[in-house]
Amino acid sequence: MRTYYDVLQLLKRYGTYIHVGERLWDIELAAVEVDRLHKLQLIDDKTYATAKIVLRHEHEQEEKHPLNTTTRRQEND
Repeated sequence: MRTYYDVLQLLKRYGTYIHVGERLWDIELAAVEVDRLHKLQLIDDKTYATAKIVLRHEHEQEEKHPLNTTTRRQEND
């Protein structure tokens, strides 16, 4: 697991689909869901740690360079 997409695929295996509409919120919700899966012992420690690192990295990148559509929506209004 190396990318945010990989984390989303992991979550889909457990029936969790994430799309809130803001990429930063999606990343945060994915982190909550990974925590939940780990707490329920559905994923092992290594998978959990890897997913959290990927999500932390994506969160930091999104804060530095937002890819969300909010700015694009405001420009079109």
